[in-house]
Parts: sequence; C-alpha cells; structure tokens
Amino acid sequence: MLPGSDREPIPGFIARLRFRSTDVPPLMARLRGSVGILAAREGFVDARISRAIDDESLVVMEIAWTTVGAYRRALSAYDVKVDVVPVLSQALDEPTAFEVLHVTDGDGSADATGALAADASSVSLGHASAGFVPPAPS
Repeated sequence: MLPGSDREPIPGFIARLRFRSTDVPPLMARLRGSVGILAAREGFVDARISRAIDDESLVVMEIAWTTVGAYRRALSAYDVKVDVVPVLSQALDEPTAFEVLHVTDGDGSADATGALAADASSVSLGHASAGFVPPAPS
C-alpha cells in the first residue's frame, strides 16, 4: 500500500459515507452491489463496509481511490449514475470526501502532500484567489 511497494497503490482520496437503517440486511445488499460496480472503475483501490458495534443501525462505507478525479469520473459513468448514486444519496448529510495524509501498514509509514489549497476555506466557487496557491499544511 505504501508508495514504492509491490502491493496496491496508496489511495489519495477516501469517500466515507454513513448510513442509518433499521433494516440493515437490504442496505448491505445494496452497498455490496454498489461496491461491485465501483470496483470496475479505473482508480478504485478498495472498499470497506462496516457496522457500528454500539449502534447496530449505523453502517459506514469507505471507498478508496487513487485520486479525487478518479472518484468523480467513476460517478459520471452511466451505470454508476443509475445503480450506485441512488444508494449513495441515502447517506447521512455530512462531509464524505477526505484526502489521505498519512498511511501506515506492514511496509512502513508514509506521509502524502495534501492537494487542498491553503485558501480552500476562504474562496468560494467561481472566485479565484490567485494564479497559484500552495497546498495547505498537513
């Protein structure tokens, strides 16, 4: 998983979605189907579906991608729009996009330079702050 290893590429982006359901088995079936479709897309690294130990109605799906661009391209595919997006839209309304800043596994540890611009919290869509803005400190 670490850069330079012979294993999977290090993810640069994680989509983390939480779902609340009183009927978890059908939700799990829909999430498994969604992961199956997304896994065929370029840039997919891996996925996990987990349930909270202390709240059986809370399920989390984490999908790792090589880049945020790979995730966005995957979401724009027709089969994903038809079969996956309706499932993902049932997630709780909260931030779901995370960039990977550190990884530790059996091969060691590595830090990643974040892609988030230093002024990301102060500049809105449609407004340019400068020709170049360095990354935010990680």
